[in-house]
Amino acid sequence: MFFSQAGAQPRTWEASPSERKKLVEVFKACDEDNKGYLSREDFKVAVVMLFGYKPSKIEANSVMSSLNPDTSGISLEEFLNFVRKKKELQLYRNEIRHIFTAFDRHYRGYLTLEDFQKAFKQVAPKLPERIILEVFRMKKEVQKPIKRRKKHMSCKVIRYKVKMRSQDEK
Repeated sequence: MFFSQAGAQPRTWEASPSERKKLVEVFKACDEDNKGYLSREDFKVAVVMLFGYKPSKIEANSVMSSLNPDTSGISLEEFLNFVRKKKELQLYRNEIRHIFTAFDRHYRGYLTLEDFQKAFKQVAPKLPERIILEVFRMKKEVQKPIKRRKKHMSCKVIRYKVKMRSQDEK
C-alpha cells in the first residue's frame, strides 16, 4: 500500500537496440559450441558478464527449473526475459532506496518516527498523524519476524543503532 502510493512500483524495462545487441553478443559468447542455449555454467558466466556477480546455486536452480523440461538449457528468448526481469527488479530497488534515502535525513541507515513525521509533513501536510503512526508501526511489524529469525544479526544491528544514536546525541 504505502510504496505504491509513494511511487515505488515495479517498472518495465525494454532493451534498446544497442542493449539488445550486447545481450545477444553475451549470449553467443557464453554459448559454448553454438548449441543455441546456455547450460547452467554458461548461464552463470553470462550473469557475471552482465551483472558483475556469480549467481548463487539457488538463483541458478530457480532459473533452470522454470524452463521447459524438454530443453537442455536457456534459449536466447528465455535469457532475454531473465535479463529484463532482473533489470526491472534493479529499477524497483533503486527507487525504493531513493525513497528511503529521502526519509533518512541524517543518513543513519534507519528511520525514526521523527524522520517519518518530518517527511510526511513536507509531502502530505494534511495527512492525519494517526495514518503516519500506522505506517510506521506497520514497518516495525514487518521487521519483527526478520529479527526473530536472525537474532544474532538483529542484536548487532540494534547495538549499532544504539551506538549511532548515542553518538548523534553528543
